Amino acid sequence: MASTVPVAYQGNLSASVPVWLNKGDNAWQMIAATLVGLQSVPGLVILYGSVVKKKWAVNSAFMALYAFAAVVLCWVIWAYKMSFGDKLLPFWGKAGPALGQKYLLKQSALPATTHYHKDGTVETAMATPFYPMATMVWFQCVFAAITVILLAGSLLGRMNIRAWMMFVPLWLTFCYTVGVFSLWGGGFLFHWGVMDYSGGYVIHLSSGIGGFTTAYWVETAAYIIGIRATHFTNPPLNLIFDPPCCFQSDLIHFFFSSPFIS
Repeated sequence: MASTVPVAYQGNLSASVPVWLNKGDNAWQMIAATLVGLQSVPGLVILYGSVVKKKWAVNSAFMALYAFAAVVLCWVIWAYKMSFGDKLLPFWGKAGPALGQKYLLKQSALPATTHYHKDGTVETAMATPFYPMATMVWFQCVFAAITVILLAGSLLGRMNIRAWMMFVPLWLTFCYTVGVFSLWGGGFLFHWGVMDYSGGYVIHLSSGIGGFTTAYWVETAAYIIGIRATHFTNPPLNLIFDPPCCFQSDLIHFFFSSPFIS
């Protein structure tokens, strides 16, 4: 599984440091993950709390905050291996925890298995960056979190926090992991050669379609049971924070989205 370590990366004198570990690669990957995470908390927490009317401000901000926290727990308990683990179905990996010390400290590898042609030759070898699996788990976690939070933008003023608390782990498990494994984790789209460098399909398309579909059915159900008879004008609470939040999110996502395959 281990890749050939470049000469420039060699020279670790400590027996406690594995030969494949490069501190620069690991540090940059963690910086990139942290900057992406800042888009969600506090970036989108502030944005969502300010674009809705005062009545929904706290609910909307906590939707983003809860989503980030819930995704972190779900991701390490079962969702990471459903997205990047061993194959269960052509579009889904086997669920399992990504918490063991031995697992997290070994060299990262994506996807979890090497893919072969029918004649036995290697189709796509595993990518083995020079940093531990713990770094990769966290890096992918912040993208999972921001995908769910982007979806929440379609539900501001439409869904309360109690319903959202149930929705987040369900959507992460049955929707997000399917797209990730299919495209990035070695699924059928990966085999077909579909490329998704910075999450155009996995993150933006899935959150956009998910948000549109969820908002449609939430609104439809609300009108059927008579909760909303008419539309109301909802002036935003405070737009001062919107430009810097949007600029920060766009800039960080463009530059720090997927350095591990560059």
